Amino acid sequence: MILSIVILILILDQSSKFLASKFLTLNSPIPVLGGIFNFTLVHNRGAAFGILRNQVPFFILTAGLAITLILLNLRNNKHKQPFIYNFALGLILAGGLGNLIDRVIFGHVVDFIDFKIWPVFNIADSAITIGAIILGWSICFRKSAG
Repeated sequence: MILSIVILILILDQSSKFLASKFLTLNSPIPVLGGIFNFTLVHNRGAAFGILRNQVPFFILTAGLAITLILLNLRNNKHKQPFIYNFALGLILAGGLGNLIDRVIFGHVVDFIDFKIWPVFNIADSAITIGAIILGWSICFRKSAG
């Protein structure tokens, strides 16, 4: 089940980035919903909020390590953790893989979702954020054994 979620998110992420790159012009917003929301193609050469710009080898190494740890955790904790915990790790894994693919192929992450009050992001970023929130919630509120 988790593998299906990872594959679905990867397909959505990579296909949406492909379409954004094909049909949008770099740094030229296209207003949607009365200007509250834009499609704005951005090449993010940093991490979240553009920090640590142009550190591609560092990001590739860090993402590879995080992905490896998540895969090990999912494999070693089969049936020991509740589904919600594994689901959260699956979201984070899919997002990490999506952005890692961009960094390896292009040297930057393709972002295009722009709410103007927040830095431009993509589906992989959303999966990571939602996964992290669910993971935190599942850790904080899990029932203690015994």
